[in-house]
Amino acid sequence: MVKDLTSTPLPRIIQGGMGIAISSWRLARAVANRGQMGVVSGTAIDRVVACRLQEGDRDGSIRQAAESFPDKNLAQRVIDRWFKADGLEKPGAYKPVPMFSINPPKALLELATFASFCEVWLAKHKASGPVGINLLEKIQAPTLPILYGALLAGVDAVLMGAGIPRDVPALMDQLCQHEACSLKLNVENGDDVQLPFDPKIVETNGAQIERPKFLAIISSHVLAMSLARSGGVDGFIVEGPIAGGHNAGPRGWKVESNEDPVYGPKDEANLDRIKALNLPFWLAGGQDDASSLANAEALGASGIQVGTAFAFCSDSGMENTVRRRAIAYAVADQLKTRTEGRGSPTGYPFKTLDLLGTEGGRDAAERERQPCLHGYLRTAYQKEDGKIGWRCAAEPEADYLKKGGDAEDCSGRRCLCNGLLATAGFPHSMKSGGLEYPLVTSGIMRDLPRFLNGKSDYDANDVIDLLLGGEQGLHDQRVAKVVAC
Repeated sequence: MVKDLTSTPLPRIIQGGMGIAISSWRLARAVANRGQMGVVSGTAIDRVVACRLQEGDRDGSIRQAAESFPDKNLAQRVIDRWFKADGLEKPGAYKPVPMFSINPPKALLELATFASFCEVWLAKHKASGPVGINLLEKIQAPTLPILYGALLAGVDAVLMGAGIPRDVPALMDQLCQHEACSLKLNVENGDDVQLPFDPKIVETNGAQIERPKFLAIISSHVLAMSLARSGGVDGFIVEGPIAGGHNAGPRGWKVESNEDPVYGPKDEANLDRIKALNLPFWLAGGQDDASSLANAEALGASGIQVGTAFAFCSDSGMENTVRRRAIAYAVADQLKTRTEGRGSPTGYPFKTLDLLGTEGGRDAAERERQPCLHGYLRTAYQKEDGKIGWRCAAEPEADYLKKGGDAEDCSGRRCLCNGLLATAGFPHSMKSGGLEYPLVTSGIMRDLPRFLNGKSDYDANDVIDLLLGGEQGLHDQRVAKVVAC
C-alpha cells in the first residue's frame, strides 16, 4: 500500500535545488528545520557520494545513513567499493565512477540508488519540515535509480525541470509499488530507446513507500497547461530568466545565433493562466527580497523558491574558499553574472559567475578542452552500425567529430560536469595536469551582502529571517504563548 502525500500542503518557502551538491543535505536540513522545504540536488549524486567515501567519509554521515538503508548487503557492497579510511593519496586522485549508459553495470545502479537515499535521509534526519529532491529531465540515464533511492528515504517532493518531464509522475507511481519500469531516452539520428530499471536490485521486503508530490519547474504557462493535462503534477515552480543554472531560451532565440539570449516581457509566464489550473505554484528567480513572499502571494502563488541566496550561505555545499571569495567580491560590488547562450552543451542558456580563479572568470581563449570525466550532459546518438553512442559538444573537438558531430556545435561550449563538481569541493585531476577549475553558476545577485547584516558570513537562518520579514518570530511568540497556557 502506498501512502499518498500529494494532498499535504507544502511550505511557503522552497529552497532551490542547486547542483552539483550545492544543495547538500546540510543546507536542506537547515531549511527544513525552520519549517520550510529543503531540497537536495540529485544531479551527479552517485559521484558526490563516491567522492565523499573516497575522502574517508570524514564526518561519518554516509555510514550513518547506510545503517538505515533497507538492504544492508547492498549498502556494504557500496561502502566496500568506494570507502577509503585514509582518504585520497593526493588531491584530485579519485577512482573513476563508470558513466551511465543504456546498460549500466549493476554496481553503478546500486551506487546511484544508495547515494540518493543517503542524501535525502540525512536531510530529513531530525528535521521538522519537508525535504525534496531536484532532478533534471535532460539528464535521463541515471534518473530512475536516483529517484528510487530518494523514494526509499521518504522524500516529500520531487522537483524536475530542464525539459518536459511528462512521463515522470507515472514512473513515480510504479516505483512506489516497487515495480519494474523504463524511461524513454532521446536518441539523435535514430529512434528513442527505453532505459529499464528494476527496483528488485534492492531487497526492501515490500517496504511501504509514501508517494511524494511532483513539482514541475517551468517558465511558461503553455508548458504548465500541457503538463496539467497529462496528469500527475501536483504544482509548479514558475522560474524567471534571472534564476541560476539552466534557463529556458527567450522567445525567438536560437542557440545557432551564437548570441547570448536577451529576455523581455513576452518571456514572462502568464500567472493568471497558471492560477486557473487550480494547482499550487511558487515563483522563482530573484525572489530573495523581504517583500518577495508577500508580492508572490498577492499574485496568487503559494510562495517562493529561492536559490542564489542559499547557494552562498555557510550551510551550502559550495567549496568554502570559492564561496567566501564570491561574498567578498559581492561586498565590493565586483561580481557579474552572465547568461551564456552557448556555454552549456545542452543547448539551454546557462548562467555563470565571472569570478577570478574559476572557469567563469577565465577568458574563453584560455580554456583547454578536457575530456569529461562524468558524462551527465552527453547526448545519445545512433551510430552507423545501429548501436547507441554518446557524445558531448563540450568534449575535445576531435573526439566529437569522430563521433559524427558537427564542428559548429563545439563553438563556445564548456564542460559543466567537471567544473561544477570542482565547485562542490571535488576537483578531479586533469589529463593535462593540475586540478579542474571550479565553475560557479548563480542567479542574478541582488545585494547579496544584505544577508550579512554586519557579519563576515551568513547562514540559512539569516536568509529565512529576511524572507519572512519577522513573520517567523511573531509566529514563534504566538506558539510560546499557547504552550505556556
